[in-house]
Amino acid sequence: MDGLNDFVLAAGDSLWTWAVLPILVLLGLYFTIRSGVVQFRWLPEMIRTLTNKTPQNPDGSPQSVSAFQAFTISAASRVGVGNIAGVGTAIAIGGPGAVFWMWTMAFIGGASSFVESTLGQLFKVKDPSGFRGGPAYYMLHGLRSRWMGTVFAGILIVCFPFAFSSLQANTISATLVSGMGVSSGTATTVTVVVGIVLAVLTALVVFGGVRRIASVTQAVVPAMALSYLLLGLVIVFMHIDQLPAVFASIYTQAFGFNEVVGAAFGMILMTGIKRGMFSNEAGLGSAPNAGASAAVTHPVKQGLVQTLGVYFDTFLICSITAFIILVTAPDLATATRGIGLTQDAIVGTLGPWSNVLLSVIIFLLAFSSILGNYYYGESNIEFISTRPRVLFGYRVLAVAAIFVGAIASADLIWNTADAIMGLMALVNLVAIGLLSGLVFRLMKDYARQRSAGRDPVFTRDVMPDVAGITCWEDEQSVTGRIPVADGRAG
Repeated sequence: MDGLNDFVLAAGDSLWTWAVLPILVLLGLYFTIRSGVVQFRWLPEMIRTLTNKTPQNPDGSPQSVSAFQAFTISAASRVGVGNIAGVGTAIAIGGPGAVFWMWTMAFIGGASSFVESTLGQLFKVKDPSGFRGGPAYYMLHGLRSRWMGTVFAGILIVCFPFAFSSLQANTISATLVSGMGVSSGTATTVTVVVGIVLAVLTALVVFGGVRRIASVTQAVVPAMALSYLLLGLVIVFMHIDQLPAVFASIYTQAFGFNEVVGAAFGMILMTGIKRGMFSNEAGLGSAPNAGASAAVTHPVKQGLVQTLGVYFDTFLICSITAFIILVTAPDLATATRGIGLTQDAIVGTLGPWSNVLLSVIIFLLAFSSILGNYYYGESNIEFISTRPRVLFGYRVLAVAAIFVGAIASADLIWNTADAIMGLMALVNLVAIGLLSGLVFRLMKDYARQRSAGRDPVFTRDVMPDVAGITCWEDEQSVTGRIPVADGRAG
């Protein structure tokens, strides 16, 4: 097992170092410049569009999930163990400086997230429960490349509902074992029980379809995020005198100066970027699957909403984890990786009772991520095949992966997830780079309508030269100001 873990780690590091990292940074900078720093300039617009009313069908029913529900589905996937265990791992490996690179790549990645999620909306398709879409769909309809879409869909299915969800289950299991203080002999029994319970709960939700997933995440995500933020603020306030030193260490150690863990600049940079992308998923190709499910009047609206999701994840949730850890001044030279570092900081400040509260928060974080990850997989399964038998088989395997993850080796799961994530990001980045010109045209259309004091509405005739747009009507067919999906799936 150690040999397999070492091989996966080496292969993943090579992929990130020589392919994913250069493309991710260069494309993010290109999108930032070409869009006029949309991720900062249109921040007020992101907040405004989050609460837009959902367009309706002629019978008065909502076309699909709302913009806010799509936001919570993507946030459910983003906000998970990456925000607690992942940040702890990043600091243990790369020191406080890794946090700086997480922040930097979240800002640059905001532009990539805007591009990919806008494309997801533009090339979405209609299904019985509303809309679906994502990178596989814009590869098919935008690039006319079914093989590329199929490859991406296959990678995503392995990455999210299997590898990432296994990781969420593993973290829940590890936290409960640690929090209960059970012996090594009893730990195996606890992990098996946790795996079974998680699998059953997941099955109860995912077999109900996207609407049930949306309703659950809409309730869970705001509650668990607020609880964790309040917990973090209490701990930071109790160590408020350490805050200036924390900020100083984040910035001074970002470039390898005075590092306390002996990490070279390359290690600090790579750790911050990988852990940051695992958490906020900017440019990865996952959030467009959630963004495409929303019923909105213009594709740009979900580009903006999903960019806000990147900020919500990194600048709020990840940052509070970093502050929880760093204000308690841990010995990073001997620190444990993952959830242990965060757990030690919280329990050391608030006492043993806080283990129970942290366990509940982690359960909600991880379980909501499992639901978001599952939905991403379902959307891509339906791209490959719409046969009910295939979807049922996928649901069974996704539930089984939860049980396996609860009892598996954490190191192997982390390294496998990193490697698969890099491959998935690479395929998506190539696609959005080729299609980005369409997004900048959509931006101009959106800005023109906003300047005229209108709520932007996109119609297919705005881009008469672009084939493959199936869910947006022509201007003369629009009733009122709300475009109604025409039902063709392409």
